[in-house]
Amino acid sequence: MLRISYEELADTLTRVLLKLKFEEARAKTCARLFTDTACDGIYSHGVNRFPRFVKMIHNGSIDVSASPVPVLRCGALERWDGKLGPGNLNAYECMGRAIELSREHGVGCVALARTNHWMRGGTYGWQAADAGVIGICWTNTMANLPAWGSTKPSVGNNPLVIAIPRPGGHVVLDMAMSQFSYGALASYRARGELLPVEGGFDAEGKLTRDPGAIEQSQRPLPVGYWKGSGLALALDMVAAMLSAGNATHQISTDALHESGLSQVFLAFDLSRFGSPDTLEETADQIIEFVQANTGSTGRIRYPGEHTLATRAENRKLGIPVDPEIWAAVLDMLGETP
Repeated sequence: MLRISYEELADTLTRVLLKLKFEEARAKTCARLFTDTACDGIYSHGVNRFPRFVKMIHNGSIDVSASPVPVLRCGALERWDGKLGPGNLNAYECMGRAIELSREHGVGCVALARTNHWMRGGTYGWQAADAGVIGICWTNTMANLPAWGSTKPSVGNNPLVIAIPRPGGHVVLDMAMSQFSYGALASYRARGELLPVEGGFDAEGKLTRDPGAIEQSQRPLPVGYWKGSGLALALDMVAAMLSAGNATHQISTDALHESGLSQVFLAFDLSRFGSPDTLEETADQIIEFVQANTGSTGRIRYPGEHTLATRAENRKLGIPVDPEIWAAVLDMLGETP
């Protein structure tokens, strides 16, 4: 793996986006979101995902000039149309709007229709926590996860994010409804590693830790078995109903045309419910209790803790980038490694 500095990676992606006719400020924000994702160690949805993002711009699935607009306002709840613009920019703006609404009402909710893949969902959890609010968001996806008891994908892996602000390190849970996201499966396969636990079924219907076999069978394991597929179904319903957008069964199953998604962004302003410092102490106490009662298993990390450590390391040493991916990105600029 190459090590590319944060600044060089962000600048290079920005130059590609400018070449694709992004407005300058939007190009810089979009590139920063991709770079932040890679810097935090989520390589599958950072620079590794960038070539697919560019292909979707070329095939018309993503409109680089489109920005989300509100279409319905009802107090703390708003409905927005993403107009098929870049998914990470749409999501970033809509979480920002949910935060603004929470400042006014204590809680804010933006339901977004007709958007594209938001890349790393955790990005918008960190955005909320950095603003001092509790953030909850989720998206539906194309049908890429079989419902429990089924062999054919019929629900989405519908990532769910819950973020809690905390001075000692934000707690950010970012999880798909499959035991391993397709991005994670691809990363394990590329490294030639087995999954740490069984993550799906092979072509013969047997549970396996082989990521390639799971990708080939398209049968990842729902997290919590029937509970995971049930939660995926419920998240899809709420997102489609609140946004008046597409449900999973209405989204193309072609990965290069996975467009028109529905998403929900919630924010809760702690300052409206008492002293934020006092409320954040509750999170500290919960973490301390869990870490003090691990038995012989050693220290338990809270969600987001590893991300902070990875971020610091990659800022210092440079962000790991696959040489083939980096070559593909430079080729978009007519340059060579």
